[in-house]
Amino acid sequence: MRRLLVANRGEIAVRIIRAARDLGISTVAVASKADADALHTRLADTSVEIGPSPASKSYLVADALLAAAKETGADAIHPGYGFLSERAAFADAVAGAGLTFVGPAGSVIERMGDKVAAREVARAAGVPTVPGTPGGVSGVDAAVEAARETGYPVMLKAAAGGGGRGIRVVHDEDGLRSAFGQASTEAQKAFGDGTMYLERFVERARHVEVQVLGDGTDAVHLFERECSLQRRRQKVVEEAVSPGISQQVRDAMTTAAVQLCREVGYTSAGTVEFLVDDDSGAFFFIEMNTRIQVEHPTTELVTGIDLVAEQLRIAAGSRLRFTQEQIERRGHAIEYRVCAEDPARDFLPQPGPVGRVTLPSGPWVRCDTWLEPDGTVPPYYDSLMAKVVVWGADREEALARSRRALDEFSVSGIATTAGLLRELTDEPWVASADFHTSTLEQWLTSRKETS
Repeated sequence: MRRLLVANRGEIAVRIIRAARDLGISTVAVASKADADALHTRLADTSVEIGPSPASKSYLVADALLAAAKETGADAIHPGYGFLSERAAFADAVAGAGLTFVGPAGSVIERMGDKVAAREVARAAGVPTVPGTPGGVSGVDAAVEAARETGYPVMLKAAAGGGGRGIRVVHDEDGLRSAFGQASTEAQKAFGDGTMYLERFVERARHVEVQVLGDGTDAVHLFERECSLQRRRQKVVEEAVSPGISQQVRDAMTTAAVQLCREVGYTSAGTVEFLVDDDSGAFFFIEMNTRIQVEHPTTELVTGIDLVAEQLRIAAGSRLRFTQEQIERRGHAIEYRVCAEDPARDFLPQPGPVGRVTLPSGPWVRCDTWLEPDGTVPPYYDSLMAKVVVWGADREEALARSRRALDEFSVSGIATTAGLLRELTDEPWVASADFHTSTLEQWLTSRKETS
């Protein structure tokens, strides 16, 4: 691998370019018109403008990305997360052009990207799955019949879904009949596939994911991350490792994740996601993300392993460089997603120019961002501005460092979620890790009602 094209933007493009430079790999940035002078374009060795500002006319145009790779002599493409990162057709097109795709094969992306098919793979690997339909349901009547067998409440989910779209929780037959068409239509618009499946809704559940690396022959895990603090099914705060599971559950879950990777011959970094019943401790496979995750820095801080660099090494043909026994964890890490949104106005996006920018730093604080003073938050993309990531010898120290780091974060000109995240760190239920996937939404509701 000599020259890498980074088919993404923002903080993840910056992150990938830096990892490649550490390995002596030349980098190519791509940019829409809105990102023509963005940080990632100036950090890379070469930059190519690939289209107008909307992602649908630039970052989501596979032909434009492949043309940029050909023009610059790139021999590999890293998709980052989002955009085309989990499109099997894009991975196949990259390989078809004689280039290296930094990620699993298109066939694996397709197999694991379809949540129904992924559940079947999990069952074949002996990994527990949430009770529900074995495949997609043909219509609302079939869904009603399946719900009678599974028992309410149930969750309707898009087979090709992700990012919380195409999902509805229903508590009775009337609710299911009302929600089915809406969810299917939403899934069709978002993913081009309106197929729905159904699974039992675990009411007090933790969302815990296991970080994995595979080289196609073997696989290892790098422990787990707690991702239960969510708003509208979007992660807000993540931790490595989970403070809410026992060592027995941790061992069983990480073993299951590795079994799943071996079942499909997984290559590259990936994440196996589980729901954990907060009452019983039982865990269930829900999906696999066949890419690097937004929250990967927490794992890097507790293991000392650069996940993006390992992706690049594996894509270039290297075998895994360590055994499971050689991977150790130390301390605790927490990541806060700071977004250009106004919490006081129902998280209204805040595109526009910014002025002064103060980013947190100091011992054991990492801030992954594309943000610069006197820059502009474009209106075309995700509102994520920065990821503030802290490490501590234990969770208590990590929370204390979180408060200091979030106090330091400052951006003039627009509203951000930094203040809300800082407020969150003082909540007793956060300190005690007494939460599940609905807790943050409930706290936000009560906070709004009392303000």
